[in-house]
Amino acid sequence: MTKPRINRLFLLTPLVTALAACAVGPDYVRPSMTPAPAAFKEMQDWKPAQPNELAMNGQWWTMFHDPQLDALVAQIDISNQNLAESEASFRKAMALVQSARAAEYPTVGLNAAKTNSDTLSSGVTHTYSTGLTASWELDIWGSVRRNVEANEATAQATAGDLAAARLSAQAALAQDYLQLRVLDAQQKLLDDTVVAYQRSYDLTKNQYAVGVAAQTDVILADTQLKTAQASALDNGVTRAQLEHAIALLVGQSPSTFSIAPAPLEAKAPPIPVAVPSMLLERRPDVAAAERRVAAANALIGVSKAAMYPSLTLSASGGYETTSGIANLFNLPSRIWSLGPSLSQTLFDGGALRAATKEAIANYDLAAATYKQTVLTAFQAVEDNLAALRILEQEAVVQDAALQSARKALVLVTNQYKAGTVSYANVISAQTTALTSEITSLSIQNRRMAASVLLISALGGGWSDKNIADLQQLATQAEQQPHTR
Repeated sequence: MTKPRINRLFLLTPLVTALAACAVGPDYVRPSMTPAPAAFKEMQDWKPAQPNELAMNGQWWTMFHDPQLDALVAQIDISNQNLAESEASFRKAMALVQSARAAEYPTVGLNAAKTNSDTLSSGVTHTYSTGLTASWELDIWGSVRRNVEANEATAQATAGDLAAARLSAQAALAQDYLQLRVLDAQQKLLDDTVVAYQRSYDLTKNQYAVGVAAQTDVILADTQLKTAQASALDNGVTRAQLEHAIALLVGQSPSTFSIAPAPLEAKAPPIPVAVPSMLLERRPDVAAAERRVAAANALIGVSKAAMYPSLTLSASGGYETTSGIANLFNLPSRIWSLGPSLSQTLFDGGALRAATKEAIANYDLAAATYKQTVLTAFQAVEDNLAALRILEQEAVVQDAALQSARKALVLVTNQYKAGTVSYANVISAQTTALTSEITSLSIQNRRMAASVLLISALGGGWSDKNIADLQQLATQAEQQPHTR
């Protein structure tokens, strides 16, 4: 090689390096949101717990201090099929990242062949060949790098989807379990009520037998008793359905799953509430939506790079002979080729420009979805903050009403026994007391549900730094035996 040719190559090297370092398309910037408020509106008169009172390690359900709830939630990662779907999607996205990165490297192949040809002049000829081939498309315009960037962002978004699916399943299980325990408490209340109404029925029947009470009192007492018995039976329908829902969440058949009745011991826990801006880092669905914006932004670069020329370096080397396979690897049989190729689309009817417009529209769509997801997250927190604050006040008032209803029932029952009031007054007092008891349990159930929903709305202690944990989960799933 002559010296001028060497100099030209050295002059060309910085140019090629500079071209390979550039990447067309916009660099990603997170979409701007309207400045988040300094605090949630519904936190007025709200007394949040200190951050150390909530284990922000993702195991938020332990705040309810129920060992059976802890054991059930632990089964979600192992057996929940919806979560298995999300986990498989995450592993698929990780594989696509590996596939995209492979385009950064040359492709090398090995071939070996024998061909037979027949001509009138020379007859049958046997040709033997073997060799290596290699090709490498230089990523001058950053198409490969942008594609890797898009696939990485998509994988991170899928990790967010997996975390959101897990949190959703955990929240659904906690809500169903706590409601089931409320129904257990309600069942005990109704069973005790049936016993009490049975005593009232026996009392009126005995008084009617001695001529102290009217027959209508016996009929009213019997009606009240039968109504309570029907309510006690009906309570079992909802409990059975909740038990079946929990079975599905932990990946078991409802026919082989059961939860024994137990008293309600859990209390609505105090929950620390962060400032609104922290939701951008705490909620996996928000993180997933933001990563999809980043992926859409990178794909704009991929579509723009397709408008520029592509440069491919190709090389091949090997042996080819018609003198028999024994002479294949002799020096005269050696062949090789090396050279670049440049290609450029000159006319495509506007397809490439249309693809770029589509990529830009997809970015705008992803950005709008992200902003809407953030606003929805703010709404969910505000909704449940308001619910907890108001339900706490309602519980105080309802507790006072319940105490009054219980006192009234005792007084009216004594008056009836003394013969100063009719049995209709007893029925009215019993109905008021039972309704107050059930309302108190209903408020307790709603407070539990609002606590779970607020924790979920705050992200359940999730952080966008938890993707490594999800990658470990995906790796473990890959090692499990799969049916084909």
